[in-house]
Amino acid sequence: MPGPNFVFAFMVATLIGAAFHLIVGGGARQLALYLLSGWIGFTLGQSLGNVLNASILQIGEINIVLASVGALLALIAARVFSSERPTGRA
Repeated sequence: MPGPNFVFAFMVATLIGAAFHLIVGGGARQLALYLLSGWIGFTLGQSLGNVLNASILQIGEINIVLASVGALLALIAARVFSSERPTGRA
């Protein structure tokens, strides 16, 4: 059974991904991409906070600020790399 820290982190990362989808828009595939990107980015941000021993707005074991920044950066990267680009042909 997952611990309360994992459940809280999962909920926050899911909320960030869902809010990004609400703001940016898109279909079900984009929602899945944004949720996955939010989870991965949140985990990477949390790991970076642990490595740097940073404790900015820490709730329990979760470093909310760095983990949220990681999630937002991952979401922006997912949006940029998944957007359709014009082919340049007429």
